[in-house]
Amino acid sequence: MQHTPRPCAAFPTSDPTRPDQAIVIGAGLGGLASAMRLGAKGYRVTVLDRLDRAGGRGSSITKGGHRFDLGPTIVTVPQGLRDLWAACGRDFDADVALRPLDPFYEIRFADGETFTARQNDAAIKAEVARISPRDSKGYAQFLKDSEARYWFGYEDLGRKPMHRLWDTVKAIPKFAMMRADRSVYAHAAARVKDEHLRFALSFHPLFIGGDPFNVTSMYILVSHLEKAFGVHYAMGGVQAIADAMVRVIEGQGGTVVQGAEVDEITLSAGRASGVRLVTGETLPAAVVVSNADAGHTYDRLLRNAPKKRWTPAKLKRARWSMGLYVWYFGTKGTAGMWRGVGHHSIVVGPRYREHIKDIFIRGRLAEDMSLYVHRPSVTDPSCAPKGDDTFYVLSPVPHLGHDTGVDWAVEEEPYRAKMLKVLEERLLPGLTGRVTESLTFTPETFRDRYLSPYGAGFSIEPRILQSAWFRPHNISEELPGLYLAGAGTHPGAGLPGVIGTAEVLGRLVPDAPGGVAPAALRMAAE
Repeated sequence: MQHTPRPCAAFPTSDPTRPDQAIVIGAGLGGLASAMRLGAKGYRVTVLDRLDRAGGRGSSITKGGHRFDLGPTIVTVPQGLRDLWAACGRDFDADVALRPLDPFYEIRFADGETFTARQNDAAIKAEVARISPRDSKGYAQFLKDSEARYWFGYEDLGRKPMHRLWDTVKAIPKFAMMRADRSVYAHAAARVKDEHLRFALSFHPLFIGGDPFNVTSMYILVSHLEKAFGVHYAMGGVQAIADAMVRVIEGQGGTVVQGAEVDEITLSAGRASGVRLVTGETLPAAVVVSNADAGHTYDRLLRNAPKKRWTPAKLKRARWSMGLYVWYFGTKGTAGMWRGVGHHSIVVGPRYREHIKDIFIRGRLAEDMSLYVHRPSVTDPSCAPKGDDTFYVLSPVPHLGHDTGVDWAVEEEPYRAKMLKVLEERLLPGLTGRVTESLTFTPETFRDRYLSPYGAGFSIEPRILQSAWFRPHNISEELPGLYLAGAGTHPGAGLPGVIGTAEVLGRLVPDAPGGVAPAALRMAAE
């Protein structure tokens, strides 16, 4: 069931004297989750979004009968969503159908080797032993390392506010013990010798915008997330999750307004007092949550407010995640073709370290590429016409802030042609004659559609000095009454991360005056 967006003319009645009014800027997954948390705490919530569908980067576009999921494609920690729904007195599984994927994905290396990731312990051990028997023991140790970092980095630090410096200082001894100074790749290299396995154990930071050779090894916890919780697909795509979130918000008495762009967060008596839209309308609120990119929030939406920490100069010095080139396309009559190609495939280019340097350090568009290929139609036939397929192919590329910037007006079509050539040679023979619908996103699209600084795919890069206290806080130190959610805040990007930002925010926002928070939410806040 798809949600019909409410037009921007349908604003709820605003009363500037009501202390239970809240506004959420942006109907991305972090914003929708925040609205659900606020609604559960007794607030009358209005979510404002400039796009025509809820979900932000997790929304979709339909062309010629093909539904293209624009951003996240998998659910790795379903419990985070179930906890969110439970805090609202709802049952997630009654609203969204998840399908476990097996295998999770297949990695295809340039030399012909493959690695198939599965949840089954015996199967994955056999896969490691097939590729490199001498690395079986090191792989087992890597998984133990991953689990330890999950309990510390995800369940402990990741689920509580980190806006007090002392909370990070207290964690330093544990960080040191766990060798947080190592990169993800360096930790993988310390455990296994085979380069195929080193890639398989270290590429995951790319899913949250991080350089595997520089992001702290705390992020190896992703391997435990996969192993412990599995990898799932939401039937109807992540759009189905976003639509279900809107229904919960509306069931709480809240409103989600599409086609409404916020131009500025307003101030009164030194506090956030609401928002002003690009149309000039002003909406008051006692609580304002920005799910816009943290950089956009501080640089644009608070452009007229004094700032001590997140100044334009500091934001310019920050390291931003890479950009993304994404090709969405449909194919005709291919449902029975490419039988060895499952829901997720990763086609690895001939270089790893040097290619990552091109993307993150040199800011150069390389001749070679590595591709993440999403084929949801093998699991969910509803995303394509009968007998056809729907694809989404992603290539990490430099963001727009490098001095050696890419001119995408020139490079967009040649890069798509290179991508097509790689796909035909390495994964989907005969693809050229089968493509019907086609759509591409470049970093410029991310800049213009999502208002992402530098067109970065995942906001601020999750390096160690841009994580926890060093990351934009969920409660703004710049303006009382303002809270932040989404990929650029703590704990970070990725579907579990942005849902987690709302959980942390829920611990910081007081209950609505006169309201009583549900017992489940109150217990979570203790």
